Amino acid sequence: MFESAELGHAIDKKTYDRAEPKLREELLELQSTVLETKRFPVLIIIGGVDGAGKGETVNLLNEWMDPRHIETHAFGDASDEERERPAIWRFWRALPPKGKIGIFFGAWHSEPILDRVLANTKANDFERSLEEILRFEQMLANEGALILKFWFHLSKAMQRKRLKALEKDGTTRWRVGKEDWARLAMYQRFRKVSERALRETSTAHAPWTVVEGLDPRYRSLTVGRILRDALKKRLAIKEAPPQKVSAPPIVRGVDDANVIRALDLGLAVPRKEYEQKLAKLQARLALLSRHPRFKERAVVVAFEGNDAAGKGGTIRRITSALDARFYTVVAVAAPTEEERAQPYLWRFWRHVPRRGRFTLFDRSWYGRVLVERVEGFAGEADWMRAYSEINDFEEHLSRHGLIVCKLWLAVSKEEQLKRFQEREATGFKRFKITPEDWRNRKKWDAYETAVCDMVDRTSTDVAPWTLVEANDKYYARLKALRTLCDRIESAL
Repeated sequence: MFESAELGHAIDKKTYDRAEPKLREELLELQSTVLETKRFPVLIIIGGVDGAGKGETVNLLNEWMDPRHIETHAFGDASDEERERPAIWRFWRALPPKGKIGIFFGAWHSEPILDRVLANTKANDFERSLEEILRFEQMLANEGALILKFWFHLSKAMQRKRLKALEKDGTTRWRVGKEDWARLAMYQRFRKVSERALRETSTAHAPWTVVEGLDPRYRSLTVGRILRDALKKRLAIKEAPPQKVSAPPIVRGVDDANVIRALDLGLAVPRKEYEQKLAKLQARLALLSRHPRFKERAVVVAFEGNDAAGKGGTIRRITSALDARFYTVVAVAAPTEEERAQPYLWRFWRHVPRRGRFTLFDRSWYGRVLVERVEGFAGEADWMRAYSEINDFEEHLSRHGLIVCKLWLAVSKEEQLKRFQEREATGFKRFKITPEDWRNRKKWDAYETAVCDMVDRTSTDVAPWTLVEANDKYYARLKALRTLCDRIESAL
C-alpha cells in the first residue's frame, strides 16, 4: 500500500505556480457552496509518519480556503477531562456541523496504531478497535458526512533525511524531538501496523489516500485536487428522499409474546410501606454514590415510557438521594438547529458524565426508534440502523466503566387517560398536557410495537432494559430506585 508513495514524486515550481491559483479558487468556490447549502459536513483526517508534512498541509488548507468555516483540531494526549470519558468522546464533540469543514490532525485511528506498535495491546484488541472504527465511520457516512482520510508517508531513508533537515534549520528545530527519533527506530513496526490499519479501514465511504510527503508541492496539489474532486462529486448528487427498507420480522417466540402486555400493571404498594421503603432505597443510593470505588465509575440513566407514566416524579426521587453537584438531568425535546446539523447521537454524547457523576435522561437516544419511527420523522433506513448504532454507543460507555441503566415506565391506556384528564383539571399540572400527548395516544398500538422491537433489539448484557409497571406510582418509583441501586452495586 505504501510502495507507490516511495517513488520520489515531485512537481517543478513552474507547474506548481501555474496550477495553484486556479486550485485555490476552485476550493474557495466549492467551500462557499457547501456552507450555503448546509447539506453535509466535510471531515478531513490527517495522519502519517513524522516529518511527512502533515502540519504544513493543515496550515495550507486553512490558507487556501476561508479559515472562518474550517474547524481544525489537533489531537494529542487526552486531557484529564477527556480521559474520564470514552476515548471516542473527544472526537464526537469536535465533529463539524453541516456546511463546515473539519480537519482532524490525528483521530480515532492514532491511539490504536500507537498502542499496537508499542505492544500495549494484543492483536485481538487491535482488531476490535479497527472494527469499531469501521462502524463509527459507517455511521458518520450514513448521517451524510463526506469523509476524506490522508496518510502522509515517507520511506525510512526519506524520513531520516527529513528529520535531519528540520533539525538543522533553526526555525524548525523545535518540531523534532526525542520521540520522533525513537519512532524512526521502530519504523518497520510502525509501517507494518499502519498498513494493516489502513487496509482494514479504507472503504468506499471513508477511503484512505496515501500521499508521498517528501516534495511539498506534490503533496499540496495532490491533497487539494482530491478534496476539490470529492466536493464536486458530492455537490453534484441531488438529495433524494429517505429510502424505505423492509424491516426483518421480530421473533418473539411461538406464542408471539408481547413484553408490554405481559406486564402485571396491577402491582401496587400501600403509601406507608412506600414511604418506609423509599427512605431505605434513597439511603442505599446515597451510600453507593459515595462509595470509594464509585469515583472511578459514572452512571447514565435513560428514562423512557408512555406519556404520563411518571418519569419526572421518579427522577425527582432519585435526585433527592444524590449530591446536587454530581448529577445532571437532561430533558430531551425536539432537536435544536445546532443538533440537527450533527449526527443523531451527537447531542447525547455531549452529556456523557465524568467519573463520579450521574446523568439522567428524561427521554433519550431511543427517540429515533420510538417517536421518530412512529411519527415518520426518520426514514425507515435511518431508524432501522439506529438499533446497532445505539448498541455501539452503549458498548462504548460500558467498556469505559460507565454504568448504563435503562428504564421503560409502562401504564395502561385507561390509566393514561385518567392522568391526562387529571392534568387538564389541575391548574399546576396543566402545563404537563399538550395536544401532542393526545395525538400520540391515538397511535398507541404503533408505539407498543415500536417498544417491543426496541427491547428485543437493544436489551443487551451491558445495557439491559428494565420494564417498570407504573400504573401505581409508588410501586414504579421503588422498582426504578431498586434497579438503579442493583446496577451500581453489581458494577462496584
